[in-house]
Amino acid sequence: MIRMKNVVKNYSKGVKALRGINLTIEDGEFVYLVGASGSGKSTLAKLLYREEKATKGQIEVCGHLISKMKERDIPKLRRQIGIVFQDFKLLMDRTVYENIAYALEVIGTEPEEIEPLVMQALRYVELESKANDKPTDLSGGEQQRVSIARAIVNSPKLIIADEPTGNLDPQTALEIMRLFYRINQKGTTILMVTHNRGIVDKIRNRVVEIEQGKVVWDENKDENVIQYDVSLGEYVAV
Repeated sequence: MIRMKNVVKNYSKGVKALRGINLTIEDGEFVYLVGASGSGKSTLAKLLYREEKATKGQIEVCGHLISKMKERDIPKLRRQIGIVFQDFKLLMDRTVYENIAYALEVIGTEPEEIEPLVMQALRYVELESKANDKPTDLSGGEQQRVSIARAIVNSPKLIIADEPTGNLDPQTALEIMRLFYRINQKGTTILMVTHNRGIVDKIRNRVVEIEQGKVVWDENKDENVIQYDVSLGEYVAV
């Protein structure tokens, strides 16, 4: 599903966001990507859907070698990825239905297929009755459910969620996490960028920690833990 090999990302003025990332995520996994602010986790996520381009290294996502992908081929990649943001990124002048339908329109879905797909996604997130409401009429939790419906409407292989509970109260955040869990149980791979340790501890999944642009901790489902030892300059089992 995701393969990153020796990935480096440098910005202008000498900022080194990622310093040789090696990471593999298999089909159907649910992985938390954690780290302090500025550690590089959001940059890593953006590389996966080609919002940013790696400086060096190889990245493969959903069978696409995106480190060498041409700009015209990026839409093909994004048809297989659903993206959920902390700030929802909804179109406030459009209805809930129109927000989700737009995600299908931009990838060229046939018009007659759009309505059943949108309503199916809304039923899944339990917002069918809100189809004609504007986002401004909804609570924060409901707005995030709309953004999740938009992300899953095309049945993507992978969902990348960047701090999806960051603006939500603890109870609403837990409800959103349960929704992601249900989506993952149906076979969708999920990579979730988060700083919410309470959620990570409550709903256990593989945890990958980024520090200063490097993977320093990788705890997989089988509780095998690999940690980066700075003194040795290599990964060791702990």
